[in-house]
Amino acid sequence: MMFYHARQLTLFATGCVTFTLSYAAESTKTSSALKGTASLGQAQDPMAMTSLWQLTLGMLLVLGLIAAIAWVLKRSGRFQMAAGGGLRILGGLSMGTRERVVLLQVGETQLLVGVAPGRVQTLHVLDKPLESIRDAAPGFADQLGRFLNKEKTKT
Repeated sequence: MMFYHARQLTLFATGCVTFTLSYAAESTKTSSALKGTASLGQAQDPMAMTSLWQLTLGMLLVLGLIAAIAWVLKRSGRFQMAAGGGLRILGGLSMGTRERVVLLQVGETQLLVGVAPGRVQTLHVLDKPLESIRDAAPGFADQLGRFLNKEKTKT
């Protein structure tokens, strides 16, 4: 379900950027056509520096937007859909430059796993699952939802 919303967000952002860039291109064509009718003897070079700068900046904007969306989706954990959604990473802690301790949830079982280069070892199987870590430390989505609900109640 969460992956579905991330895909919708990505498609919406891509559509907005495409619409904006196509609108800018159309307005540029319209303004250059109006200039062309004013001076019939002068034609605008399509490889002029202004056109190249617009193309370069537009491409950088699109690439930056794609990188930003990928970063946000990676940080929010929307791509953790392995094993049909039954396997989740609840938290992790770096123990050194290449070693980590990770808390995994597989179904109802929670495992504490040590991860090092070339080695994964179960450190502990929790008898009683920990309470949801996401409830203890609200994430960005929770805080944004609360803020939007406050704004709705004020109006």
